[in-house]
This record gives sequence, structure tokens and C-alpha cells, in this order.
Amino acid sequence: MAKKTKKIETPIDQRETFVSIQKSFADSDLSVAEKLKTLYALQQADTEIDKILQLRGELPLEVEHLETEIAELKAKVARINEQIEQANADIAENKHNASESEAQIEKYKSQLDNIANSREYDSLNKEIENQDLLKQIAEKNIGEAKEFIAEKKRDLEVVKEKISVRQDDLKVKKEELSTIVESTAKEEEKLRAQRDACAAKIDARTMSAYERIRQSCNNHLAVVSVFNGDSCGGCFNTIAPQRLIDIASNKKMIICEYCGRILVNPDFE
Repeated sequence: MAKKTKKIETPIDQRETFVSIQKSFADSDLSVAEKLKTLYALQQADTEIDKILQLRGELPLEVEHLETEIAELKAKVARINEQIEQANADIAENKHNASESEAQIEKYKSQLDNIANSREYDSLNKEIENQDLLKQIAEKNIGEAKEFIAEKKRDLEVVKEKISVRQDDLKVKKEELSTIVESTAKEEEKLRAQRDACAAKIDARTMSAYERIRQSCNNHLAVVSVFNGDSCGGCFNTIAPQRLIDIASNKKMIICEYCGRILVNPDFE
């Protein structure tokens, strides 16, 4: 008994177009005519979905941009608050240091009344000078930290005002987008169901080429019918008479020699 030859599936090349899969197009459970009709129905569903997405315009991107900007501004607020907290901690530490220096100065001054010689007197005065210098440094640090806090609080108000404005913008954009989405939700759901049903009937290699051609065209048309009896419905170049006969027969995949789109029988419309 002869062994059944197992078909070897070649990997899908993301550079493939309809031209490169033209010969293997008929190798499917569907007839060529049915496959062409399914591809055209898929294109029609995608075209209608594109129209719905166009109604939304730049709104989804604007909403995303605003959400990102607000998140960044809030992160900036958090950083400023951390800086203010650190500055307050520095003030508390410097106040403690100034207090310690003041206590040491008082201690050394009281010892001046009981010195035994000039060397001890000079030593105590040196310590008093050092502690007074440390106290001045601590007080200077406190003053600078207070100025820093005041500056950061001003920055904080500016950032918070920006957040408020951006949040108002975001609310308006979201409401506008929500209105459009709600008005087209049922239609879009129906179209996506139709698209999924068509895509399920088409092999992965053809779908890959279809998606690639769609993305490469400004109008996202990968499958088009004959326009005005003798022209490509995508690029509007004239189609040769013999190719028009082949298109009408629905027995093979015909590719526009100018733009690379699949050409289908206008009767499919």
C-alpha cells in the first residue's frame, strides 16, 4: 500500500504579496470563486470598519497623549513633594545642629570663669568660635532650605494647574470619543463578526499578504473590483482585455500589474 504523501507547509514570508502566492491560491478547500468572494467580503467589512475608525479621527491618540501627559505631571508632583519633604528634614536636622552648637557655646562660656591658664583660655575660645561657625552654617542651610521649599511650592502650583487643565481637556475628549463609540458600537461589532467569519475561511498565507497590501496602501484596499468596466478599482489603470475575461471567469486570481491588488468580478458587489 502506497504511503500518502504529506504536504510540506513552507513558512510564511512577511514580504509576500498576492503575486508571490498567485500560483498556490487555488490550493484550498474553497473554490477559487468562493475564495475571491470571501476576500472581497473581507475587504468590504474592513473598509466599513475603517470608516467607523475615521469618525473617531485623532481622538484616541489625543486621549492617550493626555493620559500620558497627566501621568508624567503627577509623577513630577510626587518628585517635588519628595524634595520638599527632604528639605523639611534638612531644616529639622540643621535646627538640631544649631541648638547643639548653642548649647556647646554656653557650656564653653561657663568654663571660661574657671580657667587655670592662658592656654586653656585660648582653647576654649577656639571651641566657641568653631561652634559659632557651625551654628552659622546650620542657620544658613536653614535659610537656603526655606527658599528652596518656597520655590518648589511655586513650581507645585504651576504643575497642579497644568494637571487641572489637562484633566478638563481629557474629560471633554473622552466624552466626545465615548459618544462616537457608543453610536457605532453595534455596527462595528456586526462588521467585526463578519470580518472574523471571512478571515476564518482564508488560509494564513493569503491573509498575511492581504494585511501587508492593506497596510501599504493609503486607502487600505487590497481587493478591488473592476471600475468602469475596464480599470483597476484601486489605482484606476486600464486592464488588458484578456485579463478582464479572466477576472469575469472567477477561475483564477488576477493581480493588477500596476498596484499589486487582487482584481475581482464587479458582479461581487
